Amino acid sequence: MADLLATTAAAAGGIDTGDTAWMLVSTALVLMMTPALGLFYAGLVRSKNTLNTFMMSVGALGVVTVAWVVVGYSIAFDGGGSLVGGLHHAFLRGVGPGVQPGLTIPALLFVVFEASFCIITAALISGAVVERMRFGPFLVFMTVWSLVVYAPLAHQVWGGGWLAQHGVLDWAGGVPVEMASGFSAFAAAIVVGARKDYGRQALLPHNGVYALLGAGLLWFGWFGFNGGSALTSGRGAALSFANTLFAPAATLVAWIVLDLVRARKATAIGAATAIIVGAVAITPAAGYVSPLGALGLGLLAAIPSYAFIVWRPRTRLDESLDVLAAHGLGGVTGILFVGFFAAKSWSGIGDGLIYGDAGRLGWQAIAVVVTCAYAFGATFVILRVLALFTRLRVSSRDEGLGLDVSQHGEEAYTTGEGAILVRLTES
Repeated sequence: MADLLATTAAAAGGIDTGDTAWMLVSTALVLMMTPALGLFYAGLVRSKNTLNTFMMSVGALGVVTVAWVVVGYSIAFDGGGSLVGGLHHAFLRGVGPGVQPGLTIPALLFVVFEASFCIITAALISGAVVERMRFGPFLVFMTVWSLVVYAPLAHQVWGGGWLAQHGVLDWAGGVPVEMASGFSAFAAAIVVGARKDYGRQALLPHNGVYALLGAGLLWFGWFGFNGGSALTSGRGAALSFANTLFAPAATLVAWIVLDLVRARKATAIGAATAIIVGAVAITPAAGYVSPLGALGLGLLAAIPSYAFIVWRPRTRLDESLDVLAAHGLGGVTGILFVGFFAAKSWSGIGDGLIYGDAGRLGWQAIAVVVTCAYAFGATFVILRVLALFTRLRVSSRDEGLGLDVSQHGEEAYTTGEGAILVRLTES
């Protein structure tokens, strides 16, 4: 995205209604992705935790948006520092309805578009701690995480930071969205710990239809996520839009084949996961690789994520909804793929190793190491510090009852069983 700011600067002289219309649509599509994520995650948990899991995503729409307006946007996009931005745009100071410098859209629209990325990224991490983390502390965690982890990493690749200065290419969020959420989820799962029934009984998804519908809506929203990252309605938007169809489709085909070879059954949860993995992998590459490259990336991305999802249940790592496998490893695959297969003939921006730029792959790999280490380490510290002031986990009793009743006093399915259990345990 940072390179798009530079390439459109020469043409930017005022607000373009076509670009603005496309960015309004893209922003709405990305905002829709957060409740879609809630639906996807809700289908993957047990029925007694459906509402709480969905609420973790809904909560992000509130607390992360406020944090972004107060200071997050400034940390990410107030240029200057190589590591983080300044505070000149805190409380959106200096941001108005006029044109965003270097672009052809209103500055306020740019703020909202970027906010939508931060919101869903923070919500993604909930997949690592569902069914046992208290709702209040998770809201605090998301707020702090968006400022300490997401905003500095967004500055690194899109706000003129150190990685951007060294030519790292990240179209729509391989660094601050995908790898950051995946490796933060890894840290969160370690700090919060496994569910009490993990390894002792099957913790099965309660509604595969929810998961499929959520994944489908996420894929739909991803056209705004990647297509909107062109920041115009021109050729970059068209290429990234097309590649957002091609890569997840290829991953879906590869995943079904892997399922059939391994278990002779193509599972609905596997299909939903495949869509997410393919969309994640193409996110950093969408505007840089050819359509055939997108198909190749989609096929390739299925392999490490599938292998990790099959292997993880044999460990004590209860990273419940496989955020690390889908987003962490998918993001790594996409970022490194750009280093090999970026094609200037398609993007007009830069080439990868096979097209003659031998140095690009090295900096793409450095971006992987820096991002994964920082996201994991910072998240570990945030949660450890938060644990000094409040309990992160619900009690064993509340975990058994389900977090819908214990955290919200409601049930996703009005059977009344949760309320009965509460009365019985209190009597």
